[in-house]
Amino acid sequence: MQTIVGVLRGGPSREHSISLKTGAAILANLPSEKYVARDIYIDKSGQWHERGRPISPERVLRQIDVALIGLHGEYGGSGEVQRLLERFSVPYAGADSLGSYLATHKLLAKARARDAKLLTPAYHYIESAADSEAATHEIIHNFVQPVIVKPVGWGSSVGVSLVGGYAPVLAAIEKLFAEGAPRVLVEEYIRGREATISVVEGLRGEVLYVSPSVEIIPPKGGIFSYDAKCAGDVRHSCPGNFSRVITEELQRVAKVIHRALGLRHYSRSDFIVSPKGIYYLETNTLPGLMKESLLPKSLAAVGVPFPDFLEHLVNLAQTR
Repeated sequence: MQTIVGVLRGGPSREHSISLKTGAAILANLPSEKYVARDIYIDKSGQWHERGRPISPERVLRQIDVALIGLHGEYGGSGEVQRLLERFSVPYAGADSLGSYLATHKLLAKARARDAKLLTPAYHYIESAADSEAATHEIIHNFVQPVIVKPVGWGSSVGVSLVGGYAPVLAAIEKLFAEGAPRVLVEEYIRGREATISVVEGLRGEVLYVSPSVEIIPPKGGIFSYDAKCAGDVRHSCPGNFSRVITEELQRVAKVIHRALGLRHYSRSDFIVSPKGIYYLETNTLPGLMKESLLPKSLAAVGVPFPDFLEHLVNLAQTR
C-alpha cells in the first residue's frame, strides 16, 4: 500500500509565495511509485484547503500518513504548524515545535550558539517600537557603522537591511515594527565571506551528514537580502572556495548548532567566514526546496537526487 504524504504549503506569512514554490517542487518530485501526494494549501488567512475546497486541519490530517512541510516564515518556522501536527499525532519531517521556535527566535538561537562556544555578532535587542529612539542612540554610540537590522522571527532574509548612521538605523527599526515585526535585532556587521551548510540526519549512513558548503556571493557592497534574492543579484558557489581547514570547521560548527538547537532530520545554517573566525548567523529549519534552493543544490553536487532526498525525509518522519 502506498504511503499518503500530505504536502503543506502556503500559510499566513510574508513568505507565502516562496512556500507555494517549495510545495510545488515537493509535489513534482515525490516518487509517485511509492507515495500518494496530497496537496494541502493554507491560505494567507490560515484557512486550510484540499482539492480546492476549505477543510479543517483535523479532517485532512486524519487522511494522511505523514507530512512534508513546505511552509516558510512565521507559521511554519515558528513551530505553530508543528504543534498542530503533534496534537493529531501526524509524523512529519523537520524540527519539532520547540526546535523550530528556538531556531526562528534569533535571540534564543544566539544564546544557544554562545553556550556552545560559537562566535556570534554582537547585538542589541529591541522589544517594542517605543524603545526605537533610545535604542538607536545606544547603537550609534556602541557599534561601528554600518549595522545589520533584522526582524526576530521572520525568515528568508525578509526585512534584513544594512544601514549606517542615526537616521537610517532609526528608520529601518521603525519600518520593521510598522510592518508587524514583534521584536527587532540590530547586529554588528561582520565583514567576510558568507557560507551556508546543510545537515541531514542519517544520510549515507552518517548520524549527521554534512553537505558541501555553499558560498553566497551578494552584490558588491550589499548583503544576502530578500530583495537581492528576488532580483537575482546573488551568486552561489558550490562547493564554496574555502580552504580545507575552513571547510572542516564549517562542517563542525553546522553540526554543533544543529545539536545545540535540538533539531532533527535536517537544517541549514548560515555563517560568516572572517579573519577573526567563523561567526554563526542563523539556522533555517525549513529551508527552501526549489530546484534553485541552496540545500538541493548542495546535495546534487554530491550526487543525491532531489526525489531521493524527499524519500529520505519521509523515512525519517516515519521512523523517528
